[in-house]
Amino acid sequence: MHFPAPLKSNSLKIMLLGSGELGKEVAIEAQRLGLEVVAVDRYPNAPAHQVAHEAHVIDMQNRDEVLDLVRRVRPDYILPEIEAISIEALFDAEREGFTVIPNAEAVNKTMNRKNIRKFAAEELGLKTSAYRFVSSYEALEEAAEEIGYPCVIKPVMSSSGHGQSVARSRQELQKSWAVAQEARGDASELIVEEFVEFDYEITLLTARNGKETIFCEPIGHEQKDGDYIFSWQPAFMSPTAKERAEEIARKVTEGLGGRGIFGVELFVKGDEVYFSEVSPRPHDTGMVTLITQSQSEFALHIRAVLGLPLEFAFFTPGASAAYKAKRESVTPVIHTEDAVFASDSFLRVFGKPESHEGRRMAVLLTMAASESEALKKAKERIGYVEDYAKVTKTVETERQESEEESCVIKKVFKFIFGK
Repeated sequence: MHFPAPLKSNSLKIMLLGSGELGKEVAIEAQRLGLEVVAVDRYPNAPAHQVAHEAHVIDMQNRDEVLDLVRRVRPDYILPEIEAISIEALFDAEREGFTVIPNAEAVNKTMNRKNIRKFAAEELGLKTSAYRFVSSYEALEEAAEEIGYPCVIKPVMSSSGHGQSVARSRQELQKSWAVAQEARGDASELIVEEFVEFDYEITLLTARNGKETIFCEPIGHEQKDGDYIFSWQPAFMSPTAKERAEEIARKVTEGLGGRGIFGVELFVKGDEVYFSEVSPRPHDTGMVTLITQSQSEFALHIRAVLGLPLEFAFFTPGASAAYKAKRESVTPVIHTEDAVFASDSFLRVFGKPESHEGRRMAVLLTMAASESEALKKAKERIGYVEDYAKVTKTVETERQESEEESCVIKKVFKFIFGK
């Protein structure tokens, strides 16, 4: 493997489609190997924008805007880091000879819960909960009666748990319908799932480099409203359950193909393992690997993309606690106590330019002799973190200025490139 210098005619270039906190860590790992990083997102000054060689703001669900940028930048690798991307643009880019990680069809299957569930259950024959797809409230009522209560209701396309809820009776369906319609993504179709009475759920990070498939230690996690708040590694599993989890992860990632890291989400009840979802990119619960492993999930992702060896060492049990903003601000400030910066813990602040209630702004990472002790520390020390701001502008004014800045950038590009 040769590693040319960035910003040269022969540089190795990656394009991140999505530049949040996960993309930021991917960008940092890529730069450690001298790769040139181009970060793209729908809003300016996204976390990965702040550490990339080049940053762009576009509508990533607009096929023409995505494809136009790909053709101008000409990246060696395109790394989709979020679900809200024009899949047509990715297929077109692939047809034109660009490399999409892991591949456009894998992104297409996993960005839509209908696609991935039908693929896993009907094509691969994996064990999943019972499910139905609906496009109207009347169909939702019928599906819920068939599946039984409680049932889980989610948009087929959304991210970070947005729009997900549990209906425990017919009377709660109206609320679940409303929650789904407010999701970030496409709520025109919903999936209604059987509520599996599982003992726990895990993320099994699975990396493929085209030569081998490796698994990280399973990651346990707690969720609230479909979004993770705590994770820990390793999650205890019986040898039988762990073996079955790896079998499922291997089968689904081989079925999807391509290179990179995959976050395979599984439900576990005793020794039985159920497939839930899979993300063809670093997983938010996997931020715990920043403190537990010699190679984090982000480093493994870059290694896998480049076809490099995937060897790593598991160093220590650890835990992560997501910090979510408690207020809306265009000048967010994260405040911490000194106890956060101990020999066995540290904080990663994402640097998001705006906060709103519930937005993930930072992550606290801890290590200990056991995962339970690390989790206890994480839950305690995240209480030392808070957000506040001295507001100098209104949210509306700041957003208007950002939109004007984006328009100026687009006009400059149009002047320079004639597009």
